[in-house]
Amino acid sequence: MSKHEKIPTSDEAWDAGKLGEDFEHAEVIKEDIESQIDEALELQSISIRLQKSLIEDFKAIASLNGVGYQPLMRQVLNRFADCEKKRILRERVSEAREQALKTKEKDEDPPKQRRVA
Repeated sequence: MSKHEKIPTSDEAWDAGKLGEDFEHAEVIKEDIESQIDEALELQSISIRLQKSLIEDFKAIASLNGVGYQPLMRQVLNRFADCEKKRILRERVSEAREQALKTKEKDEDPPKQRRVA
């Protein structure tokens, strides 16, 4: 490709490597920039061992949805955590209601009269 040839910008041009892969215009991202990005997105690197088959499943699902498998895993974990927090909150509210109802019933019961012999 000549230096004067202009390639129209498109997703296909990026995906095919016609744009963005010229080493003349590439530079290594500085480590502090990467940490700034992680900090801005509130990302923390972790290490986790998963079955190879599970990772392959995520890669296949991610590919079908046009996303990377790691962002998909983050999305799945976020969904799970949100659902669990809601479930726990519902349980606590239900327990508190039951306790309040028992307390109310106890307070409303008239005191039992004793027979005097």
